[in-house]
Amino acid sequence: MRVVVLEDEYGVAQNLCDILLEIEPDIEISAIIETVKEAVKWVNNNPKPDLGFFDIRLADGDSFEIFEKVKISFPVIFTTAYDEYALRAFKVNSIDYLLKNNRRI
Repeated sequence: MRVVVLEDEYGVAQNLCDILLEIEPDIEISAIIETVKEAVKWVNNNPKPDLGFFDIRLADGDSFEIFEKVKISFPVIFTTAYDEYALRAFKVNSIDYLLKNNRRI
């Protein structure tokens, strides 16, 4: 399974990758992306992954902007510390919405 991670905090991204690899050692982390701009470029220039983990609030905007700029044709799990985006998340290609805490993701 190929996974892309969109997260602007390096430690959080690394922790998420560690958890994913602990659960499923055969997961391939295709990319760790930090910004909306990088995500749009990556989606346009790479084969689609099997799954994306997207933080919502990023340094250069929110990840919903990506859905406005490119077609996301893979399932996305939003990982965020903010519960107010849940309804909006399910209106795009989201299959789950995970609330981060400061200890795990």
